[in-house]
Amino acid sequence: MNDLPLVSILTTVYNREKYLTDCINSILNINYSNWELIIVDDCSKDNSYQIAGTFAKKDKRIKIFQNENNLGDYPNRNKAASYAKGKYIKYLDADDTIYKYSLDYMVEAMEKNPTAALGISFNTIDDKWPYPQLCEPNITIKSEYLGKSLLGCGPSASIIKRDVFIDMNGFSGKQYIGDHELWLKLACVFPIVKLQPSLIWWRVHDEQQIASEEKNIKIRNVRFQLSKSHLIANKSFFSPDEYTLAECRLKQNYARGLLKQLLTNKKWKDFYLLFKWSNLSLAELLSGFKGYIYQ
Repeated sequence: MNDLPLVSILTTVYNREKYLTDCINSILNINYSNWELIIVDDCSKDNSYQIAGTFAKKDKRIKIFQNENNLGDYPNRNKAASYAKGKYIKYLDADDTIYKYSLDYMVEAMEKNPTAALGISFNTIDDKWPYPQLCEPNITIKSEYLGKSLLGCGPSASIIKRDVFIDMNGFSGKQYIGDHELWLKLACVFPIVKLQPSLIWWRVHDEQQIASEEKNIKIRNVRFQLSKSHLIANKSFFSPDEYTLAECRLKQNYARGLLKQLLTNKKWKDFYLLFKWSNLSLAELLSGFKGYIYQ
C-alpha cells in the first residue's frame, strides 16, 4: 500500500501572522483529503512559525520547517518543494486561501490529462469551450503572443507534476518573474491544462510582492525582456507572418504601457529610462498610441 500523499501543498511564509491562520484553515476545510501540507518559514520576525506549529500539533499531515537563513521568495519555494513527497505540488501562498472544492477539481483535471505538466487557473473567463482544456505547446505559446496569455498567474494558481518540476530545476530564483519564466519553459515542452477561473482567493494588501513590484520601474522592462527572449527562442512555433505579428504586438503592448504611464503619472524620467532600456525605436514607441487610444 502506498502511504504517500498524492498532493503536496506548499506554503512558504515570511511575516504572515495576520493571514496564515486563514490560509491553513482553508486547506483543512477542503473536500480532498490525500494531501500533505509543507510550511517553510523563511526566518519570520513575527509569530508565523509559532502559528504554524499549533496546527502541526493537531494534524499529522502538516509539517513545518524553518530556514536557518532568509532565502527569499523563489529559493524558498524550491526549498519547500524539496520536502515534498506527492505526485503533484500545489503552492498556496500564506496570504491566500483555497476554496473547498478546488483541489478535487485540480487533481481530477491532472489525472485525466496525464501528459500535462502544469495546470493553471487564470482569473478571466474568455473561452468558447468548457474547462478543463488541454493545450498543446503550440496552442499555449501562440496564445501567449497572439491571443490571451494562459500563463499570467502566480504559483497559488498552479498545480505541477513534481517530477517535472525537479527535472526543470524548479524556479530560477529571479525575483518577480520566476513563476512566469518557469511556466514558459514548461509550456514549450509539455501540454498545459487550462483550469476554470478563480479556484484560489488572492488577498490584496499592501505587504504583498506585487505592491512592491509596482513601485519598481525596472520590473516592467524585466518582464518585457523575458517575453522578448522567449519569443525569439521559440520562433519555430510560428509561421513567418505570425512571428512578425507576435513581435509587433509584444512591442506595441509594451509601448502602450509606457505611454499610459506617462500620460497618467507624468513621470518623464521613469518614462525615459524604460524607453531606453527597451531598445524600441521611436516608431515602435509611437505605435503604442494606437493601442492606448483603443484600449
